[in-house]
Amino acid sequence: MSRLDPDPLDREVLLAFWKVHILHHASKGPVYGLWLVQELAEHGYRLNPGTLYPVLDRMERNGWLLSERAREDHIRSRRSYTITAEGHAVLDRLRGFVEELHREVSERAERKRSAPKGRAPVQTAPTRARATGRPRA
Repeated sequence: MSRLDPDPLDREVLLAFWKVHILHHASKGPVYGLWLVQELAEHGYRLNPGTLYPVLDRMERNGWLLSERAREDHIRSRRSYTITAEGHAVLDRLRGFVEELHREVSERAERKRSAPKGRAPVQTAPTRARATGRPRA
């Protein structure tokens, strides 16, 4: 895909995974952009600073991260990002969704692998989130 025609998978799905990773790492201590690009690449996500920094800016505007420049007198100085109390609350909520998704995807993959040859795996009704928006326990 060209820069003008981004991969819809990145914009529609992977962006949310990147944000979970960012919040997770920021919960461990201050992070900065280039380190995040490299860390996300280790997980198989390819993104450049031109994609990452707008994400970090939105997360800061949402109140999930707080940035600080290494040198206030220099506009190009490295910015570090720390998670806020609201960011911790968001991360805690997201962990529940991630656990539910992992459980469901893993179960379906296991059922498919263990299905007898020549027979389709048994389909079960999907679980539904409660009205609160949180996954079922």
